[in-house]
Amino acid sequence: MKALKFLLVGIFFGIVLVKSEAVSWYRIYEMFKFQSFHMYGIIGSAVAIGVIFFLIVKKLSLKNISGQVISAADKEKNYKANILGGTIFGFGWALAGACPGPMYILLGTGVFSILIVIAAALLGTFVYGLLKNKLPH
Repeated sequence: MKALKFLLVGIFFGIVLVKSEAVSWYRIYEMFKFQSFHMYGIIGSAVAIGVIFFLIVKKLSLKNISGQVISAADKEKNYKANILGGTIFGFGWALAGACPGPMYILLGTGVFSILIVIAAALLGTFVYGLLKNKLPH
């Protein structure tokens, strides 16, 4: 039953992304060429809502389903790794026309050529696992 709730939320999220054209290759292409504000507006709105939500959760000391206070662990600032990882992610996003979440949404909409991109993403994840100890973290 718990998995069904997550499945329904995922389906709803997929519908929202399709209807907002956030998974449209043309919208992503426009974004990377700085020709349209559409995608920047979607991403910026998501970041702003996430920040506001997290501040509310922190202020009210809300608890998760297990009864533990929700908090974010402090992370080490590693600009070199973030710039390298972000650049690789951005190149992959620009070349594929989709970031990881929308790849599965595109598959659900019948864009079966995205299976090549999904296979490449899984291969990249596997290679990262092999090289993880040699990369800056």
